[in-house]
Amino acid sequence: MTGSRTTRESVTSTVNAPSTARPEPGDRSPETFTALAAPLRPELLAHCYRMLGSATAAEDRVQEAYLRAWQAFHAFDGRSSVRTWMYKIATNTCLSALTSASRRVLPTGLGQGPGDPRADLVSRDDLAWVEPLPDRVLWQGAAPDPAEASVAREGVGLAFVAAVQLLPPRQRAVLVLREVLRFSAAETAEHLDITVAAVNSALQRARAAVGDVEPESLPALSPQDEQAVADFVAAFEAHDLARLTDVLTSDLVWQMPPFDRWYSGVQDAIDLSATHCPAAAADDLAFLAARANGRPALGMYLRDESGYARFQFQVLDVRDGRIEAVTGYFGDGVFDAAGLPHRLPPID
Repeated sequence: MTGSRTTRESVTSTVNAPSTARPEPGDRSPETFTALAAPLRPELLAHCYRMLGSATAAEDRVQEAYLRAWQAFHAFDGRSSVRTWMYKIATNTCLSALTSASRRVLPTGLGQGPGDPRADLVSRDDLAWVEPLPDRVLWQGAAPDPAEASVAREGVGLAFVAAVQLLPPRQRAVLVLREVLRFSAAETAEHLDITVAAVNSALQRARAAVGDVEPESLPALSPQDEQAVADFVAAFEAHDLARLTDVLTSDLVWQMPPFDRWYSGVQDAIDLSATHCPAAAADDLAFLAARANGRPALGMYLRDESGYARFQFQVLDVRDGRIEAVTGYFGDGVFDAAGLPHRLPPID
């Protein structure tokens, strides 16, 4: 390839091997930039989400990273791959944003024990909450390549993302770059303009702070896991909350930002739903399936006089045929991000 021309072979190899793709010497055309950089968007978005805990903020930082990259592409020296170069730019846009951003949390990160499920709910609109990351935001409606999906979905579970938010920004970046993205200590040091010794020290402190919360990527749901989600939905649609006993783990964690408490165990989940969920009879609730944070998710809808109105978006952690965590979110924004309608028609 010479000048500003982009061959079909170069574009194909770029898409198939984005981790090593480099432009030809002297080729800094818009077409080449797009071919090399565009396929990286989902994984860069996931990276910024891990750093910031907000899908909305992550989209803004990715857009900024692409603008910065395009402005600097004429000077890109090609010593690293475009992927490595883009990660450096995206990481530093996130670090800049974090200098003025509020730290995001989940109720489990507020330093208090489980709440009383029968007590009044307290909304904390003064806090910045960790947001979900619907698959639709990552892939923009397209079916992802399995390899791309693996990179983008690893380390985006809500528990890990929430734990990362408790770290200082540079430790956060080191942990994500080293533990999730598998960059070497030397590459991480180059990304952050620090020494390898500083990287190793920051990683040690970050690991100690997050404890045993791992940046895992869950495998596809087993038939038992899928049945657990179906049984969860059936219990709520039938208003038979006792059926949750067979679906939830004994150490279940249930939380619903912006409400500031979290709840533990099956009975607390049943009491919470019986006390605070407006549904009072069978068919008061309806559900649509979605995916978020690499996990199954549900749009919950509450019956009204003309059908069903959106009520809560739930991200589920499912393991070994049981649901071990439910994180519920409210508001139009998360339904829009997940591509779910605000209303459903009445049941015939």
